[in-house]
Amino acid sequence: MKKLAMAVMALTVSASTVFAGNPEGEKTYTINTAESKIVWVGKKVTGEHTGNVTFKGGEFTEAKGNLISGNAAVDMNTITTTDLDGEWAEKLVGHLKSDDFFSVASHPESTFELTDFLKANKKGMYTIKGSLIIKGMSHPISFPVEVKMNEEKLVMKGSVTFDRTKYDIKYGSGKFFEGLGDKMIDDEVKFDFAIVAEAK
Repeated sequence: MKKLAMAVMALTVSASTVFAGNPEGEKTYTINTAESKIVWVGKKVTGEHTGNVTFKGGEFTEAKGNLISGNAAVDMNTITTTDLDGEWAEKLVGHLKSDDFFSVASHPESTFELTDFLKANKKGMYTIKGSLIIKGMSHPISFPVEVKMNEEKLVMKGSVTFDRTKYDIKYGSGKFFEGLGDKMIDDEVKFDFAIVAEAK
C-alpha cells in the first residue's frame, strides 16, 4: 500500500510538472514575420495606392480549438509602395511616414490586441474582435478571418478596414477640409493580411 501511495504521488508530481507551462492544454503560436505579410490599400478620388508593411512580432494562444488571446505588432518603418517607382515612390513613402499620416518617428509600431474570437457559420471562418492601436490611440474593431490550425502551425487570413481619421490622420479628408476636389483621400484604409504563426 505504501508503494502504491508513493507511485500515485510521483505520477501526480510528474503530471503537474508537465502541465505547469501549458495550463489546461493551451498552445501558443508565435508569428513568423518572414512568412507573414500585409498589403495596404489607400484610395483617393483619382485612383488608389498600394504597398506592403511588415509584421514585427506577436503571438496567439489557443485552447480547445479556440483562440483565447492574441496580439500582433506592425513595424511602420517598413512601409513601402508597390504602384510607384523611383522618386515618386520615395515621396509617397516619406509622406506616409510623416506627421500628416502615421507619424512613424514618434509611433514606429501599430498593434492589435485580440479580445474575442467567434465562430462564423462557414467552416474555418471566424470573427475577430479587439483593439487596433495606431499612433498611440486605441479603438475597437472587428473583422472576419479564415483560420487553419494544427499542432505545428496557425495560418490566419483576412482584411482589416479602419477609419484613419479616428487615429488623427486627417490629411486630405473631406470630413475636415472643404474644396479638396480631386485631391480628396478616402478616410478608409485597408490592410489585407496573411499571418503564419508557429507553435512554441
